[in-house]
Amino acid sequence: MAKNTNIRISLPAVCFVWQIAMIILFGVFIRYDEESDTHWIEHRRKKNISTNLENDFYYRYPSFQDVHVMIFVGFGFLMTFLKRYSFGGVGFNFLIAAFGIQWALLMQGWFHHLDEHDWKIKIGVENLINADFCVASCLIAYGACLGKVSPVQLMVLTLFGVTLFAVEEYIILELLHAKDAGGSMVIHTFGAYYGLTISWVLYRPLLSQSKHLQGSVYHSDVFAMIGTLFLWMYWPSFNSAIADHGDGQHRAVINTYLALASSVLTTFAISSISQNNGKLDMVHIQNATLAGGVAMGTASEFMITPYGSLIVGFCSGIVSTFGYLFLTPFMEKTLKIQDTCGIHNLHAMPGVIGGIVGAITAASASESVYGQEGLINTFDFKDAVANRTVNIQGGYQAAALFVAIAFGLVGGALVGGILKLPIWGDPADVNCFDDDVYWEFVMCCGLYHVIIPKHLD
Repeated sequence: MAKNTNIRISLPAVCFVWQIAMIILFGVFIRYDEESDTHWIEHRRKKNISTNLENDFYYRYPSFQDVHVMIFVGFGFLMTFLKRYSFGGVGFNFLIAAFGIQWALLMQGWFHHLDEHDWKIKIGVENLINADFCVASCLIAYGACLGKVSPVQLMVLTLFGVTLFAVEEYIILELLHAKDAGGSMVIHTFGAYYGLTISWVLYRPLLSQSKHLQGSVYHSDVFAMIGTLFLWMYWPSFNSAIADHGDGQHRAVINTYLALASSVLTTFAISSISQNNGKLDMVHIQNATLAGGVAMGTASEFMITPYGSLIVGFCSGIVSTFGYLFLTPFMEKTLKIQDTCGIHNLHAMPGVIGGIVGAITAASASESVYGQEGLINTFDFKDAVANRTVNIQGGYQAAALFVAIAFGLVGGALVGGILKLPIWGDPADVNCFDDDVYWEFVMCCGLYHVIIPKHLD
């Protein structure tokens, strides 16, 4: 990597140009929706809504807060585990998340919320949640490339990742009419295979030159564990944020809550058993404990039962922990996939499990369990799909999983080829996983100290 070339695309240029483009596009296309516009009072009167508390803001904003914290704090701090790449982990996470949510509002708006009368995109609080979801897939992809790419490459990854996500999401949710409230397929499976394929294309045969920087130290693992705990606590909100009001959202919280608890105990058990001295591996605890939340995403609002949620968390915890033990080394040595954060174990495999669980749970749904109206409400058997049976729904759920994988693999290969061009300012092999390449700091006694200009000292 880091080939010699006279052409370099700089980060300031990309940021300025992109933000100016967003200002123009938002000015042309983006408007407030009827619940955030000043005409809300007229809308209330027309729809016979008695109180402002019926505004979608009061239903969705608490979940939006939780999801927003997961995106910027949870994902950000989870990536601070590397001993000398904490600035890059949390800082570049901040950059591409803020970059991506703007593009996501436009891309998802063009596909889902474009008003046919005035060709404007009307946004409200639910659009903000969906934009965060979209960006989450790109942050997952970033995990595979952590420490090996430049910030400009990350912005290109996000630009194309958001675009691919919007198309994939439209196919899965609108054309196939699959259900995926927590994004096991749309977010995690797509994002993971997108990132893994990019990492495969950008394979660095001499990455061993920076092997001494690939590990963690005590304080970096503690910071990463902060990210884990934020993600773990708020994952029920993530899986339920856009679920149907009422029983669907309530059920999604319960199912995710139980799956997460189950994956924690399973991960601790497998981690201890796998070590000769019975000690725990912090890598497993930081990551595999979250696998239950990923795997419960698709079926979170289904009647999977509380013990079924525990089973999902139990299985995903086992698969994820064994992935870190055996699959990560195998993938790097044999498949030439250098997966820095182990996203294959936390997002790809649990995401696939979630898709399979969703397909099986949908196909086995019955009126005796859901009730006739409950079945229609849960799977939205209305309008064009009013006559769809649960068996057919299960088939479409399975098809949606393959769509997510295909978009991740093909999209990742194409974007990886673009990122391989020698114009992005990516670090040399010997400088990977080192904040010194892109951040201003000095080293003293093994700790980072930010340089403070003399006039501010």
